[in-house]
Amino acid sequence: MTEARDTKPILLCFDGSEDAANAIQSAGRLFGRQPAVVLTVGERIKLWSPSDPATVLDIPIGRFLAKRMDLDEIADTVTEEEMSRGVQLARDAGFEAQGRIEHGKPWRVICDVGDELDAAVIALGARGLSRLQSALLGSVSQAVSTHAGRPVLIVHPARAQRWPPAQGCDGHAQFQDVSKPLHG
Repeated sequence: MTEARDTKPILLCFDGSEDAANAIQSAGRLFGRQPAVVLTVGERIKLWSPSDPATVLDIPIGRFLAKRMDLDEIADTVTEEEMSRGVQLARDAGFEAQGRIEHGKPWRVICDVGDELDAAVIALGARGLSRLQSALLGSVSQAVSTHAGRPVLIVHPARAQRWPPAQGCDGHAQFQDVSKPLHG
């Protein structure tokens, strides 16, 4: 017989990237064995951009091809496979995980699902974009941390060496391996 838990789940965001996989592993080390929901946000296929006047003539062709080739169905299959991989990674990291797929703007979906689940923490990976890249492309992790209204764990990409290097007593550069835990 299992006992009832009032533990709030951890929301693990997984998009199939190595950064997201690292975030799941890091969250597993921090939070141990507890319930988790692995969220994968799917996106619908867009074949034309309404802001490009040259594509207006292609709209009917693009819609026909999308239906004929079942591109949204293919995208849904890929999203399902990503989510399944994320669930397995979460279970390997020690979580009691289940998967969930939603569609929409990623940061907004993540915040909405976090609210719905009353998640204890939202964990996601950061891409390591520069400030300029984030400004141009948008940063899901930054938007989630701004709008979530709950704790957010953002795991940045691991670097083999910390820059700039620390100066040793003998004047030679010393690098700190940040891929290993600080204690232990």
